[in-house]
Amino acid sequence: MTIYADNAATTKMSKTAVDAMLPYLTECYGNPSSLYTAGQKAKEALEKAREEIAALIGAQPREILFTSGGSEADNQAIRSAAENGKRKGKTHIVSTAFEHHAVLHTLKKLEREGFEVTLLDVHENGIVTAEEVGAAIRDDTCLVTVMTANNEIGTIQPIREIGAVCRARGVPFHTDAVQAVGHLPIDVGADNIDLLSASAHKFHGPKGVGFLYAKRGFPLSTLIEGGAQERGKRAGTENVAGVAAMAAALKESVSHMEENAERMRALRDKLIAGLSEIPHSALNGDARCRLPGNVNFCFEGIEGESLLLLLDDRGICASSGSACTSGSLDPSHVLLAIGRVHDVAHGSLRLSIGEDTTDEEIDYMIQNVKEVVEKLRSFSPVWRDLVAGKAKFIL
Repeated sequence: MTIYADNAATTKMSKTAVDAMLPYLTECYGNPSSLYTAGQKAKEALEKAREEIAALIGAQPREILFTSGGSEADNQAIRSAAENGKRKGKTHIVSTAFEHHAVLHTLKKLEREGFEVTLLDVHENGIVTAEEVGAAIRDDTCLVTVMTANNEIGTIQPIREIGAVCRARGVPFHTDAVQAVGHLPIDVGADNIDLLSASAHKFHGPKGVGFLYAKRGFPLSTLIEGGAQERGKRAGTENVAGVAAMAAALKESVSHMEENAERMRALRDKLIAGLSEIPHSALNGDARCRLPGNVNFCFEGIEGESLLLLLDDRGICASSGSACTSGSLDPSHVLLAIGRVHDVAHGSLRLSIGEDTTDEEIDYMIQNVKEVVEKLRSFSPVWRDLVAGKAKFIL
């Protein structure tokens, strides 16, 4: 049996998305900036997709800017807010300690440029409160950026409440919604969002395309100079095929969102219950306020890399955290942010199931994770010391 349980890293393109993409690769492949008919047909497809995506998140078409994905959208949103703030003498930014590195690395760069960044703790449950955000806002705060749902542990933040606090204080609010769009209801107006980042490959669209929502009237800085595409804010010939597929994938995901979420939550909770039977293990993040398909555990006395390799031998595709940093030997900054110590954080496992995951696959994962953890502990000197009482258990 082969099981793909790393949907947080990327999802399989849906047939709907593939079918929407193909005509703009093989038939209607004109440059949308061209004036002749083939180019204008491509332009029409681009604007139709913009309208569809905007409607699905409660935005206006002119508020949608197409990008290469979530990381680019994060960079453009944060740098735009920072540059706007600097012109007004505001150089303070509020975020959290467990954001995606596309956010954290951008903030670190801004610190080197003279900005001050406050990173809020997210507590053991992996959630930051609107009250904590409000308390961190200062007179010179130019941006609050808090992700909608964490990419590693799946915890969902109170975005609407955080946005309301920011709106009341006159501070722009950005949310990295890469893990949430297509899986959770999003309404940028009701949620008080000024800037939002999304990526198609997280909701069964293609890789290499995403979008940035920027509320009308918000001045965006240009990251990529060149042509006049995307109203002069993002140069480069548009990825028409990718954008068309992204719109189709998002429309399909939203149309089945409630039924998919209900089914996946049931499978998720079964998986959590099964893995919780493993001694000295712990679920990372709140058990309920999390994405429907996210399960993230720590197992004491083992290394996550060995766990992943042995599970792969048994046909299970999983991860120990963000796919963007999977080559790093350092423990997850997300797990450290919620209070896991280094030794425990190294023994983490993320299983992110999808709409096609079956009950039988959940049983197979539970059985095999139990067996692999037991096998790894059987020859682990750390585990032997724990069992012998030479070291103290943490979990």
